[in-house]
Amino acid sequence: MYSISRFVFIPVSAVLLASACGTTKTQPAVSTPSAQTVYKPELDSLRFEGEKHLKNIRQLTYGGNNAEAYWSFDDSKLVFQSEWKNLTSQGCDQIFTMPARGIDPTEKPYTLVSSGTGRTTCGYFLKDGRVVYASTHGAAEACPAFAPFAGGRYVWPIFDSYDIYVSKADGTETKSLITGPGYDAEATASPDGRWIIFTSTRSGDLDLWRYDLQTGDLLQLTNLPGYDGGAFFSRDSKKIVWRASRPQGEALTKYQDLLKQGMVEPSSMNLYVADIDGKNAVQVTNLPGANWAPFFHPDGKRIIFASNHHTMGQGGRVFDLFLIGVDGANLEQITHSGTFDAFPMFSFDGTKLVFASNRNKSRTPSRDTNIFIADWVD
Repeated sequence: MYSISRFVFIPVSAVLLASACGTTKTQPAVSTPSAQTVYKPELDSLRFEGEKHLKNIRQLTYGGNNAEAYWSFDDSKLVFQSEWKNLTSQGCDQIFTMPARGIDPTEKPYTLVSSGTGRTTCGYFLKDGRVVYASTHGAAEACPAFAPFAGGRYVWPIFDSYDIYVSKADGTETKSLITGPGYDAEATASPDGRWIIFTSTRSGDLDLWRYDLQTGDLLQLTNLPGYDGGAFFSRDSKKIVWRASRPQGEALTKYQDLLKQGMVEPSSMNLYVADIDGKNAVQVTNLPGANWAPFFHPDGKRIIFASNHHTMGQGGRVFDLFLIGVDGANLEQITHSGTFDAFPMFSFDGTKLVFASNRNKSRTPSRDTNIFIADWVD
């Protein structure tokens, strides 16, 4: 989402995601090219010059704000959050699933997973096919109000009414999974099916916690002052990667004051990796601006992430995807749309990348954030 979840320091063309439930409008069919498809760069209208790692880019949503699309473990579906009016009339984000192959007009393309009330964020598939997500619907049916600016500063809201729920992918059999006083959200699951990692204020700060799906046990993974969030597991379930702020001095005081008001300013973040128990934490990036939305490359040796470090001299309003080694070496820019590209995740077979972007075929400025899938070329 673009709120406080695995979100971003929103650029000029991307708005904080919110969504809700409503009537679905069928879109034209979009199908994944077969292995025999001949790639013709000149026909790839969604691909920009320099995007050598991407080809055959397909668009899967068509308006409003859609983000945080993540693969099911069999690569057949995507879960995402949306405030697109074709999907929801609630006025803030709800969680949906859709076929990863694209939209088939003969079937219902988007399925509501969340309740249709409250505000939701950060849907993610469990290995058994169920979906975990955070929602405020247990506290109130209405969208919780928030202002994206406080004292002239861009902020994300930290709603203490967020709890983590689990349901079947069709939205049935919903039950609370992780609850308690304060903010509980940003949940993702390990590929081995054992763990959930999430962000919580139960320690008094924004820290990472691990939940054992077998026993229900909780383990605090981070304890340094600052925001720790948006964590994902490596493919072998042995490592985690996440974004963090490490404010000091006056910056720390400002951070703590905002947190008391239920807000955080996502203007300065870098990436970290650690073992899944939080030990052996190492900082990967040391870049200006907001570096966030990290995900391990299938080889486990690289990380793809979103960043505006390269545009800070122009106000930091353009976000692109970058690849970097877990040792912090060999930084490489992946996208070049000149707009907003973020929330990347590799398919589990390693052949595709899903991401959110403000790009479009007409290459005109747009505030719409949509979901795209590309074939990945290493």
